[in-house]
Amino acid sequence: MKIARSSEMRLAEAGIDLPQAAPEPIGSFRNVVVHGDMAWVSGQGPVHADGRLERGKVGQDVTPELAREHARLVAMNILAALRGALGDLDRVERVIKLQGLVNAVPDFEQHPFVIDGASELMAEAFGDAGVHGRTSFGVGSLPNNITVEIDGVFALKPVR
Repeated sequence: MKIARSSEMRLAEAGIDLPQAAPEPIGSFRNVVVHGDMAWVSGQGPVHADGRLERGKVGQDVTPELAREHARLVAMNILAALRGALGDLDRVERVIKLQGLVNAVPDFEQHPFVIDGASELMAEAFGDAGVHGRTSFGVGSLPNNITVEIDGVFALKPVR
């Protein structure tokens, strides 16, 4: 009989250490809103545990490869926000959708490549349940000139 691995186990096995807490919101909103069996994670940015931001315009100041690493950092902050709100990532049944915004020059075309950094981390954390729907697009600017911002929608397991 095969024993299912928890999300926390998957992350540990992959050597992924999530931040203890997600960055505090920079406006009048919550990081996570839970309603019924759904959780909405507000847009998170590439913020390191020490508060340092990854900034710049992708395709000008930042390479697509580096921005992809920033998207992975954002996904770690999304998971930290979820864990903080839910107490445990194993309450997540499935990742429904991510929406990724890339602070890019007007002719930039690699938005999906950049946001794949976050999508791949969700699959590492949740297996098949981490493969999700997604939108990725470029924007002219983001708060504090961050490189990427990503939000997400998650289905939750029923509370027993």
